[in-house]
Amino acid sequence: MSGVAAIDCGTNSIRLLIAEIVHMDGDEVEVVDLDRRMEIVRLGEGVDRAGAFSPQALERTFTALRGYADAIRAHGIELGPETVRMVATSATRDAANRDEFVEGVLGILGVEPEVVTGLDEAELSFVGATAEFDVEDGQGGHPSPFLVVDIGGGSTEFVLGADAEQDELIRASLSVDMGCVRMAERHLHDDPPTREQIEEATADIEAVLDEVERTVPLRESGSVVCVAGTATTVAGIAADLPEYDSERIHHTRVGVADLERISAELLRSTHEERAAIGVMHPGRVDVIGAGALVLSRVVARTGADHFTASEQDILDGVAWSLVP
Repeated sequence: MSGVAAIDCGTNSIRLLIAEIVHMDGDEVEVVDLDRRMEIVRLGEGVDRAGAFSPQALERTFTALRGYADAIRAHGIELGPETVRMVATSATRDAANRDEFVEGVLGILGVEPEVVTGLDEAELSFVGATAEFDVEDGQGGHPSPFLVVDIGGGSTEFVLGADAEQDELIRASLSVDMGCVRMAERHLHDDPPTREQIEEATADIEAVLDEVERTVPLRESGSVVCVAGTATTVAGIAADLPEYDSERIHHTRVGVADLERISAELLRSTHEERAAIGVMHPGRVDVIGAGALVLSRVVARTGADHFTASEQDILDGVAWSLVP
């Protein structure tokens, strides 16, 4: 048994998974959660407009990382490249002052953040999101191929797996600059947004999905699996949970009718009304409407009648990548 730590730094949030690698009989390996944490730091706030991280956003991120480093050490894990891996996405690819970010992370964790490519990000998300799924046929199952959709703050990753009988893991993947923070900052300026703003955001999303479909055949998926905070928050709302409960949200199926209803309700609600929703993280209040709009347009484009929310995603894929 050995411990590892995976950190995923996105545009909106930074997350930590501390896990134990358990070697079972034979070659079987299990990754067991010890600690999961998430903080909204808005590292990418304003990057789409200014092209650089703000000092305030960097300090929020470094403060969160110092807490994560303490938690990792508390589990008896020594900080270093064999036990800790941090991936940084989207906003980090765009920022002019990324060196300042890298140096700060290295000083705190002892490892540099990996600015992963869109393809790497998609594959890590796919491995994490689908590790627990058994491919089944018929009613109630999860037919292949899986389409994993990871809606982040600055980007969205699409990855379509190969059919179950094929040797390849991935059939097609793409990362695009479309996320809840980007869409909110570009279009949804009022609270609640105006009909014109929503229409502009929708047109922007649909144009991006036209681009996605030239690479990833969205309509050929057997099961749509959506990960990250937008999808899990919408799933929690659909399940009418009084508070966020990751165990109950994990693998929840959300029908298209419920998704469209929730998206419309979030877009016409005020900040105070969204903040009062039991499953809502305070850091998502300002961007959940944009995220739900992206999610609804994505699922509609696939032609699926529902999506399955997964609490496991790129963070779990990063943890699996540390298995010796």
